[in-house]
Amino acid sequence: MRRRLARRRRADGSMTLLAHLLELQRRLVRAAAAVLAGGVVGWILTNVIWSQLERPLLAVASSEGVTARINFTTVTAAFDLRLQMAITIGLVLSCPVWLYQIFAFLVPGLTGRERRGAIGFVVAAVPLFLGGCLAGWLVFPHVVAIMTSFVPRGGATLLDAKGYLEFVMKLMLVTGVAFVLPLLLVVLNLAGVLSAHSILGSWRWAILAITLFTAIATPSADVVSMVLLALPMVALFFGAVGITAVHDRRLTRRLNAELEPADR
Repeated sequence: MRRRLARRRRADGSMTLLAHLLELQRRLVRAAAAVLAGGVVGWILTNVIWSQLERPLLAVASSEGVTARINFTTVTAAFDLRLQMAITIGLVLSCPVWLYQIFAFLVPGLTGRERRGAIGFVVAAVPLFLGGCLAGWLVFPHVVAIMTSFVPRGGATLLDAKGYLEFVMKLMLVTGVAFVLPLLLVVLNLAGVLSAHSILGSWRWAILAITLFTAIATPSADVVSMVLLALPMVALFFGAVGITAVHDRRLTRRLNAELEPADR
């Protein structure tokens, strides 16, 4: 009864503070349940994923003639690592659910135009971020290979399991964010902060930044991986330029149409 009364809106359509708190609680419970369900799936997949994480290091050990292995330095390290992997996988798998819950909680406070913009941002950001994470996953074996190749022949590479996992996660996260950055340029353009002309004027710096990023993320000798990672990032940048140019052109036409009656 209390919850039903708290969810009632005022005469002006606004919600009470208690109604907001109950709505937040409901959204958080749903998001947590989705993450938990994804974590269960992640727990099942940890052995498969860990074998893929180990493969680049084992390949280096066999090809370079060095000792390379991942160490678990404490009694609970293996369990902690598997739990961390499960939670991470759960967050990734359930991202559409908890992003929707965040959006659904914020919707009542948005105008119609802001609501459409938020929907467009979420719909575009999720596949871009996941695509960037996938790109990071595909290039990380090359990063491991080039970094461990500096070990002298006959030497040993003993990596801490937690540090190794965090390295891979950070690489995937950075690549995922890099794929979303062009979308942020579009958002800034829609908000009137950046124009298409200013974004296009910085294309040289953008290409340089993408080149440096892909050069760091991939070994210098592996030009193919570098190009395969750079091409979608360049395409996304110029795609953002095209979208902002169309928006600026429409905005200019609208302003001109509004000024014409006033001039007359």
